[in-house]
Amino acid sequence: MNKAYSEVNIGGKEYTIAGYEDEEYLQSIATYINAKLGELKKTEGYNRHNSDYRNMLLLINLADDSFRERKAAAALRAQNELLEKEVYNLKHELITGKIKNNG
Repeated sequence: MNKAYSEVNIGGKEYTIAGYEDEEYLQSIATYINAKLGELKKTEGYNRHNSDYRNMLLLINLADDSFRERKAAAALRAQNELLEKEVYNLKHELITGKIKNNG
């Protein structure tokens, strides 16, 4: 698989980012980061902090989003496993019922 390179604008600065996904995906990452920056800039006092502190706030917020999504994905996986077990049990009951009715 070839690396894709994309020119993106993040926080008003141009960067070249690379990855094994397509350019549209790389652009969507930049869009997400810009949206998160936009949210932070609306918070009181954000712009009064130095750039290191603002960058740390951005990283913390991105990590928070990631952890929340991982937790939600894990909950969905667990729910899916329960539903698959329920389907398996229902199929088993159906087969057992057919065998009893035919026997």
